[in-house]
Amino acid sequence: MSFEINNQHRLLKRQLRNFPDIPDLNSEQCLALLNVVNETYHQVDRERRLLENAIEVTAQELTGVNKQLQLFIENAPTGIVMLDSQLRYLYASRRWLEDRKLLGIDIIGKSHYELSPNISEDKKRMLQKCLLGESASCNEDRIIYSDGTYGWIRWEVKPWLGADGDVGGLIIFSEDITARKSAEEELRIASVAFQSSDGMIVTDHQGNILRVNSAFEKISGYVADELVGKKTSIFKSPEYHDDAFYRNLWEAVSTEGKWEGSVWNRNKEGRTIPVWLSISAVRGLDGTHTHYIGIYSNTSDPREAERKILELAYYDPLTNLPNRRLLLDRLNQARLAATRNHVYGAILIIDIDRFKSINDTRGHDMGDQVLMAVAQSLRSNLREMDTAARLGGDEFVVLIPDLGPNAENAMYSLKLVADKLHKSISEPVNLNGIIHTTTSSIGIALFSDKTQGTNELLKEADLALYQAKAAGRNTIQFFNDAMHIRFTEKMTMEASLKRAMDKGELSLMFQPQVDKNGHVVGAEALLRWSPLDNDVIPPDVFIPVAEEAGLITSIGEWALNGACDQLKRWSQNESTSKLALSVNISAKQFRAENFANMVQAAVNSAGINPGLLKLELTESLLLDNVDAVISTMNALRNFGVKFSMDDFGTGYSSLSYLKRLPLDELKIDKSFVLDIAWDEGDRAIIRSILSLAQTLKLRVVAEGVETIEQRDYLLAEGCCFYQGYLYGKPLSEESFQSLLSTLQ
Repeated sequence: MSFEINNQHRLLKRQLRNFPDIPDLNSEQCLALLNVVNETYHQVDRERRLLENAIEVTAQELTGVNKQLQLFIENAPTGIVMLDSQLRYLYASRRWLEDRKLLGIDIIGKSHYELSPNISEDKKRMLQKCLLGESASCNEDRIIYSDGTYGWIRWEVKPWLGADGDVGGLIIFSEDITARKSAEEELRIASVAFQSSDGMIVTDHQGNILRVNSAFEKISGYVADELVGKKTSIFKSPEYHDDAFYRNLWEAVSTEGKWEGSVWNRNKEGRTIPVWLSISAVRGLDGTHTHYIGIYSNTSDPREAERKILELAYYDPLTNLPNRRLLLDRLNQARLAATRNHVYGAILIIDIDRFKSINDTRGHDMGDQVLMAVAQSLRSNLREMDTAARLGGDEFVVLIPDLGPNAENAMYSLKLVADKLHKSISEPVNLNGIIHTTTSSIGIALFSDKTQGTNELLKEADLALYQAKAAGRNTIQFFNDAMHIRFTEKMTMEASLKRAMDKGELSLMFQPQVDKNGHVVGAEALLRWSPLDNDVIPPDVFIPVAEEAGLITSIGEWALNGACDQLKRWSQNESTSKLALSVNISAKQFRAENFANMVQAAVNSAGINPGLLKLELTESLLLDNVDAVISTMNALRNFGVKFSMDDFGTGYSSLSYLKRLPLDELKIDKSFVLDIAWDEGDRAIIRSILSLAQTLKLRVVAEGVETIEQRDYLLAEGCCFYQGYLYGKPLSEESFQSLLSTLQ
């Protein structure tokens, strides 16, 4: 033991030599110091063991809590989804996915706007406010599922905070209330139906009266309070119907769920009256009958009741026009007659322009009056053999049979009828003291003995209507084969374009921009689509399709990220580190609620100098909400991004707005450059643009410069920057790099 202590003393003294300020210690002092060190060590060791045990217990508790929380979220009746600050999906609960008929793999990592391309501007603004720390909720909201069906949800949006205390994203809680809405709708319909002019009575499964309407009170002579709680047997008339009659009646209701026929009922005064009675059974969730509904028509003639039933089955109750069922019946007859008699006929589909805004701004009552006014216009301008029908909503169809055997004469007559209907619908009408003017879009399809089936004919007319709307509404379009080909091509292109990014078919090309000395100062990034199974499709063909299909935002974001990545690669090479890169931004993409945040995120992610990124806008952006445009531009300008007005002079040029825009550059459209060698008008426009740019202290780039003569004229007028085939066509990244070596 003494030997071990002496060794410890020697080791301690050797260690203490590293501390010259501590004097030499004798054996007694070394022993005391060793005792203190040992006691301190053991105390620290005990505390370490306690801490390890506590950490182990805490970890186990956290694991248990996490499992419980996960179990709660996955089985909660409310759907829960978590988004990051860029509104990308981080997590979605089982209920949330099931309610929307989706799989987790379909959404995780994707943008909320990508999955909901048709989201309204109001909702986009709401989401941005929530990203700033606010909360939002809605008790009833309609949602369209991935399979095209729709339902109703109640939702609430709350921000979640990261470890730094800043908003890290959003959590959305949603509850499927489709069943409740359906029940409310059924109750509303039932309530409206209960105001029918026919008598209605509701009983429980034992025949106890629960409710009657006012029409039934008139038929029976009783008031509702006198009937509720009574048995329906008080209406029996044994002098007309024996027990077997009623037994057979209820057996039919029991087995078939309904019965219909003429009966004699006794009223309050004791008189027997003839009525036409329809009984329907209401089934519960278990399939048993819970209630019975009886509809009484006070008539001694069953044929009158039959007429009413047919009216409900074949006519629209609001406008009293034929409905879809009757229209299709008459259309089939007209097609058979056209085949038999070798004559032409036509179908016109009529859609009320912006009808939804009428309902939204003036109410559904006003919308109903507009529909009735349109129906009256159609009735007043058609032959007796023609049919005007309402298919639902604001869609009407006109069937015009027997236009004769000559195609040219048939088309002439049809155009006269269409113009007459179009003009009649647009005539001002007085609706509750308000003068209202309605416009319509009309699509027309002609049929003859060689026409395909009814469904194909309606599709042709519907396609013509689609073209009428695409042409700006308030117009008439006739179906033709070229229209069908264009539509089919467009739909095929749209479907392919949706998969283009995932398949790597999109790419960026770069066209150089040079100064007056021929030095490359930057480039414009131009989007190209090269389908794997087709030729290259130019942007002026697929960009409009992308905009109409709601794909332009995601494609534009892809292009912007690609441009930022290119600037990053250029920054790593001394010869290209100062090059600027322009990116085209569509008006629809720019107006997206999160556009400024998206640009900043792309720049920060690439780690580039924002001053080298230039966003090219078009004058069409100034057509709507200019103040919001300027606000977004200022936010990005303060961030460091620059702006260029593309194709200047070809669109909406308002000098009052132009001077307010934080622009850095104007681009002269190539249409003005093309003929400057001989067109004095183009020269005058170019001089005006250059003068305006000089006043506003903006740089000017001339596009479409293809000849030295064009360049020399522009230089003489004071334009010092050029883009065009004289210096290079749009090139791949590798080819652009090769071109730099020849121009620098």
